[in-house]
Amino acid sequence: QQFRRQDRPRSHAPFRKLFVVCGVTLLCALFIIIIIIVVVIIAARPKCPQGAFSHAAVAADSRTCSEIGREALRAGGSAVDGAIAALLCTSVVNPQSMGLGGGVIFTVMSSSGQVRVINSRETAPRNFQADLLDSLTGSLQWIGVPGEIRGYAEAHRLYGKLPWPDLFWPTIQLAREGLAISEVLGRYLSYLNVSRDITLFSDDGGNLLKTGDILKFEKLADTLEVIANEGPDVFYTGQIAEDLIRDVQEAGGTLTAQDLAAYRATVTDAWRVPLGEYQMYTPPPPTGGILLSLVMNVMNGYHLNSSALEGEQKTLTYHHYVEAFKFANGLKKYTRDPKFSSEEVAGNATQESFADHIRSLIKNNMTHDTEYYSITPYLDNIGTTHVSVLAEDGSAVSVTSTINQIFGSLVFSPRTGVILNNQLSDFCGRVENISPGERPPSFVAPSLIKSQLSTLVIGSAGGSTITTGLASALMNHLWFGKSLEEAIAEPVVFVDSSAKLTFERKFDQKVIDGLTALGHQQGKVRLFNVVNAVEKVGDCIWAVSDARKLGQAAGY
Repeated sequence: QQFRRQDRPRSHAPFRKLFVVCGVTLLCALFIIIIIIVVVIIAARPKCPQGAFSHAAVAADSRTCSEIGREALRAGGSAVDGAIAALLCTSVVNPQSMGLGGGVIFTVMSSSGQVRVINSRETAPRNFQADLLDSLTGSLQWIGVPGEIRGYAEAHRLYGKLPWPDLFWPTIQLAREGLAISEVLGRYLSYLNVSRDITLFSDDGGNLLKTGDILKFEKLADTLEVIANEGPDVFYTGQIAEDLIRDVQEAGGTLTAQDLAAYRATVTDAWRVPLGEYQMYTPPPPTGGILLSLVMNVMNGYHLNSSALEGEQKTLTYHHYVEAFKFANGLKKYTRDPKFSSEEVAGNATQESFADHIRSLIKNNMTHDTEYYSITPYLDNIGTTHVSVLAEDGSAVSVTSTINQIFGSLVFSPRTGVILNNQLSDFCGRVENISPGERPPSFVAPSLIKSQLSTLVIGSAGGSTITTGLASALMNHLWFGKSLEEAIAEPVVFVDSSAKLTFERKFDQKVIDGLTALGHQQGKVRLFNVVNAVEKVGDCIWAVSDARKLGQAAGY
């Protein structure tokens, strides 16, 4: 028995406890190691430099509107949501540039990389003055059917994430509480005739408001609230439509209820234009995408880099540039609504072979008379706003909105608070006749530029100078190696409708002298462009709102 007690197998419980303890300890150690590795990886990731954002950004004409767009993104909104929120805000911060009485063009890239264009630019009404193209007076006759809200609705239907009303509330509150008139708006108010023009901008005593005064948009706030609660159709077929048409017709305009009810936005694929390592996506006619495509394609053929701005080479580079613009001006008559034109020139303008042909016509040592470029005179103008947005999911929006010239037609609808456009004047000098429902030619070119490492969302405001601002910023950034902010700030040269050059203040005087020696003539047009852009490179996002309009971007 003693032998059996001594040789009896002992319990394994202590060993099992030891194995369990060791196992748990090992798992804990592994878990801790994994945590350390993750922390090290996160810490080792390159942080975005000061001034850049890591998630999303909005570049609008003002800090207020950039921030409203940013907050829409923070709330889980799409790039389209952020853009609409920023545009609605701009309609009260810079009402001289855009609003519900105008039109808008979106270039939208989904998170999957598909790029489409939503065109809700104004259209010609069913009834308009028979000799409209021969008469340059009477702004009432230039009012097109507003497409702004239809554009927002279509963009939101396709890409929106936030509830429709949520996009409106920040601007409704801003409009009701009032805001201090900015330096930019105040600058343009000084040109109004308080006894004849928009009474919205005068005080109770009939005096014109000025910079720093508080401006409220109470009727517009009512209109926006109805659209937010009842949806976009109320602007085109509901009470707002009735009030708007009544005000326009009482003022002598030709818009009808049928014009509003029949309005539709269009959705198309964007034009894809190869530019070396980059792919540019821009809207087709009747926009200015055709002009931007030609200029960029022509300049791309010169294989530009930073050395193109050194010494005498800089003058030659700008000579090629302004010559390209003179040929682009000759294409303006082909930027017609494709539904009303069978011209094939527009499509050819994006081809490298066409750019090669234009480049062969550019001489290094001379310029030519206007007939050489087949230029047709047209009306130079200024106005418009642009918003660029890049969201966390990689989706992006480049959107340009306008009522055409400053304060549009100067026609104000007191029942709705809406300022009407004068967009039909864009037909002047470009077409021989107008068809009901036709969209006027435009300079706007909201664009996206993609490479393997970057996404650039960019667009410009400034009427005739839109293409100038875009091409200048793109060349300086993509090819000359300047930062996005430096490229946008670079002084520009504008080629007007008579092939004359206007130089922005601080433009290189040596280049001006060199171009004059080559035979280029200077004009007197005093227009300026405004470029707003957002770019993602790697994991970091840069956003720039043009200082020319005292804008400021926002992101997180």
